[in-house]
Amino acid sequence: MADQNTGNANAVEKWVKIIAPYRNGDNLHSWWQIINTFVPYVALWVLMVISLSYSYWITLPLSILAAGFLVRLFIIFHDCGHGSFFKSKRLSETVGFIFGVLAFTPYHRWHNSHLIHHPYCRKS
Repeated sequence: MADQNTGNANAVEKWVKIIAPYRNGDNLHSWWQIINTFVPYVALWVLMVISLSYSYWITLPLSILAAGFLVRLFIIFHDCGHGSFFKSKRLSETVGFIFGVLAFTPYHRWHNSHLIHHPYCRKS
């Protein structure tokens, strides 16, 4: 049993080293990700509302595209929760909160419960 625990500890150490470069955000890339996610998501919502006047068959493919952007939005929300999206914790929490509203997920509650799931990802 001790060998298995040692193996698990080594595996965890190995993964912590692998993900270490991604733990700190890159503000330029982060802002670009927000722009190329949020703008199309909002644009698709506007187009869906307009398309309802014409045909549900136009709205349906737009909603599928919007769902894809919603997944991207949730990924950004998730990364903000880990503190790996922006260098600033406050900015990460602000963006995480806003994107949480858009994803219908309360940021602080989700963040706290999610960190239990990732005990090795906590930043000091």
